[in-house]
Amino acid sequence: MQLRAIPAIGEIDPRRWNALQGADNPFLRHEFLEALERHGAVSRENGWVPYHLLLEDGETLAAAAPAYIKGNSWGEFVFDFAWAHAYERNGLEYYPKLIIAVPYSPVNGPRMLLNPDYPAEGLRHALADGARQMADAMEISSVHWLFARDADMEILEEADYARREGCQYHWRNAGYADFDDFLDGLSAKKRKNIRRERRRVTEQGLAMRTVHGDEASPALWDALHGFYEDTFHAHGNLPVITRDCFVELGEALGDRVVLFVAEDSGEPVAGAICLRSEDTLYGRYWGAARDYDGLHFEACYYQGIDYCIRHGLSRFEPGAQGEHKVARGFLPVLTHSAHYLRDAQFRAAVDDFLERERAAVTQYAHELTIEGPYREEVLERLPRD
Repeated sequence: MQLRAIPAIGEIDPRRWNALQGADNPFLRHEFLEALERHGAVSRENGWVPYHLLLEDGETLAAAAPAYIKGNSWGEFVFDFAWAHAYERNGLEYYPKLIIAVPYSPVNGPRMLLNPDYPAEGLRHALADGARQMADAMEISSVHWLFARDADMEILEEADYARREGCQYHWRNAGYADFDDFLDGLSAKKRKNIRRERRRVTEQGLAMRTVHGDEASPALWDALHGFYEDTFHAHGNLPVITRDCFVELGEALGDRVVLFVAEDSGEPVAGAICLRSEDTLYGRYWGAARDYDGLHFEACYYQGIDYCIRHGLSRFEPGAQGEHKVARGFLPVLTHSAHYLRDAQFRAAVDDFLERERAAVTQYAHELTIEGPYREEVLERLPRD
């Protein structure tokens, strides 16, 4: 087998890429990755140069991974700025580096897409070793696999990558009949607070509507993209995804794009843009025309929970960070990444740091779970990864 890299996802037939196991995840679909490239969100100017890995057995695509040469650490959500600064202080270059990840998306999932006709372990080893060998050949600083699943992480650790733990806050479906059934599992104080927040949205004259990507009108995309841009600018961030990119994703992914729209007298005033797989809803972007009391919680959390219950989805990942999510039914979940640094001295220092960080993150997640919003008997029956 031969491992090679391609400089654009468009160079591989979408049917070949999407036929691999793992490509049913919406963020790993050829359509998603190509839209980001075609509309400039992924570009050299933004620090993302496509370098997708293809493992081929003659004419057969045996495995693949979405990969990029990065000139910065923005849009990754696994923060290594301190590592870059340490390299710089010692006269070394941290950038460029090779990452295997989904651009701008802190979503968990497979990072190794596999042909089911081949032994999975061998394919994973080939990708893990091959990425490291590519970094050695290019003489770049490092390789990083971000938000990888356990099956990938096991092989990556065997291949001499260092393990890093992070923490997000996810909701799990315990087979709830409806939203009130979910609320019944919370402490009385948390249940009362959520009901008050939801009531405030209605009292402000707002109505919520769920729209799938292929149902959204041009006018709705205009509004949602405007909200997205305003929100990013307000927080000092660059809104790299264009309105046309959102439209293309809606058309290409259809009901895998889920929009929670708040309306005032029939006019959209806020919205949350999500994606979904067969079993998981992923929150991505949010924006509003102005501030409304409790609307962020309604659009970004409660609508998603209700959607998961109605559609039988098992989990809801609303995005990175945000300890305030715990009071609203989300619990700490460890996330995983794997890192290979070529410089032996820095690798040793990072290994020492990661060992201490893993212990602290694990303890933090445990304590926050115990102190969380669920009644003890309900917490014990919640699904676990």
